[in-house]
Amino acid sequence: MLTVDTLKKTATAAAVTAVLLPSSQAQAATYQVDTEGQHAFVQFKISHLGYSYLLGNFETFSGEFDYDPDNLDDASVDFEVEVASLNTNHAERDRHILGDDFLDADAYPTATFESTGFAPDGDDAGVITGELTLHGQTQTIDMPVTLVGEGEDPWGGYRAGFEGSTTLELAEFGIDMSEFPKPMREVELYVTFEGVRQ
Repeated sequence: MLTVDTLKKTATAAAVTAVLLPSSQAQAATYQVDTEGQHAFVQFKISHLGYSYLLGNFETFSGEFDYDPDNLDDASVDFEVEVASLNTNHAERDRHILGDDFLDADAYPTATFESTGFAPDGDDAGVITGELTLHGQTQTIDMPVTLVGEGEDPWGGYRAGFEGSTTLELAEFGIDMSEFPKPMREVELYVTFEGVRQ
């Protein structure tokens, strides 16, 4: 049977918990990356012999991120990419890149990124730090990211979108490019993603 004293104690405990609970737990929202509507991209750019650039993207991936504009220190993101979904608009080249000379997609079918921290740099930007696993190797990387925008969508949901880019040294992920010109030994990774608040 609930007594007045019990109700008072319960209310007091709830109030104390609300005060002590980190605001990130109380307010942070999880967003599912909108891949169904194709509002996210994982792309790359790499030099071709130092004479031009090869552009491509990974077509199959999933991800989510936590974002609260009032608690940016607690922002986080997780992504998983299907390596075999690589597309450079040239089937023979794609097979070569996915083979054991480079990405070895049969042995390493997924690439993942799991953030470990976020350092805000102004209201709409910051640097996300995390563990990138590619070609069976895991390295800590930093990626500057920028808020593109956020707000209600026409279907009753709420969305937020970001973009970011970083440069990766392929040798750090066990991909030997030593026989190629120096400009080909690194790749620029570019991601842009729109998420739907859950």
